[in-house]
Amino acid sequence: MLQEFLPGRRPPERLGTGTSVSFTCDDALALYREFKARGIQARRTPFVGNHLWVVPVTDPDGYCIEFASPTDAPEESELQE
Repeated sequence: MLQEFLPGRRPPERLGTGTSVSFTCDDALALYREFKARGIQARRTPFVGNHLWVVPVTDPDGYCIEFASPTDAPEESELQE
């Protein structure tokens, strides 16, 4: 996904600013739990956006990668563990 920032809201330049790779999968929360078990931290708590659970992580080079799977949970929900 390529993103354009609104005027005055552009973050400081850093590796990958404005780009991310998003993978749609069957169960993003299962991946989140697997990542967590292996010591890989998400950039933030998994959340619901556009009817998808979204698990955002950062790859070893610093780029944003997101894993997403369909859900009926309310928009903007966050995973409660």
